[in-house]
Amino acid sequence: MEIRIPEPEIIKAAEEGMDAFLELFRRYTLDAIGGELNAESMQKLSPDQITLLAYMVVREEVMDGGFVQLIHNGYGPFIFLNPFAKAMRLWGAHDFQKLIYRGRKLFETYGDELTKDCTDEEFMALFEQYPEFDDLDDEFIEMEEDVTELVARYVDEHISTFAEVNSEQ
Repeated sequence: MEIRIPEPEIIKAAEEGMDAFLELFRRYTLDAIGGELNAESMQKLSPDQITLLAYMVVREEVMDGGFVQLIHNGYGPFIFLNPFAKAMRLWGAHDFQKLIYRGRKLFETYGDELTKDCTDEEFMALFEQYPEFDDLDDEFIEMEEDVTELVARYVDEHISTFAEVNSEQ
């Protein structure tokens, strides 16, 4: 799928920092597929575009509520049962890849329990019931800035695999 981003928007986002830069690419990519990432819309995207969206999901979910929330919200199969970790290794995020592989083992062990429908109160109790995820959450929080910088650098260095830069005003 061809995604066109105006060059001035890319320059402005880059000046604002890596978060704004990645968010710009995430937004344009999601807009191009109708705002929803699913099996059908993924077929329209390149592996790099899917990997970027996957990283943004991990980052948002884990920073907000940890891996328990990521799994509970249904992202476990997308993150752990697809080649996301391998892609992160290929992008140079070796420690993050190892973290995702450890998360996959926990997902395979506890995923069914974590994805059951529950009340807000029962959801909050999951964090106490599954302390195995605490170390993963802490490790991600410690590495998040470095991984985000690495991802932003990868996007910048391979920009044509993510979008066409539209230099016309």
